[in-house]
Amino acid sequence: MQQRAKDTRLSVIEGAAHVFAEVGYGNASLSDITKRAGVTKGALYFHFTSKRELALAVIQEQHALVLAAGGAIVASNMPALEKIIALCRMFGRQLLEEGIVQGGIRLTFEASAFDADISGPYQDWIETVEQLLRKAQDEGTVRTMLDPAAFARYLVASFTGVQMVSNVLNARTDVLRRIDEMWEFMLPAIEADAGA
Repeated sequence: MQQRAKDTRLSVIEGAAHVFAEVGYGNASLSDITKRAGVTKGALYFHFTSKRELALAVIQEQHALVLAAGGAIVASNMPALEKIIALCRMFGRQLLEEGIVQGGIRLTFEASAFDADISGPYQDWIETVEQLLRKAQDEGTVRTMLDPAAFARYLVASFTGVQMVSNVLNARTDVLRRIDEMWEFMLPAIEADAGA
């Protein structure tokens, strides 16, 4: 794909993400998306055949952004437990700053409206957390009796709930504080010095 076409495609995805974040999948119109993206309907239809296809592209792009930022954290020299906390904070910042992430997350919650299997990003995050927890156990910072698979599922579910409630109550203005609060409750239960 030529660079101009790639740029147009990304503009459409960004415009769609903003519209989906603001009004949801059901209320978003392709006309609103073309206006927000600054493209013609022809340009939109060149890249996407339907609103559903566009919604899936937003989710895919959102996941790619999270993976890219998360990859840098996972590859860092931080201890594994610190990496997990940093991943949560990074995701929280993206929810505040990245329109594509905001749109992708809202679409994830509305996926039944366009019959999409959106389990992939959740599975990726759960698997990453599980691997990091196993490493944290090897490093001696997480208690050995903790089931990494079960806690990884719990953490992702907890994070999802924390950011969703923050969004409902105050448009995520306190999401980073709520994420820190989540960890204040969780750390004493999983740290190695809390028990075997």
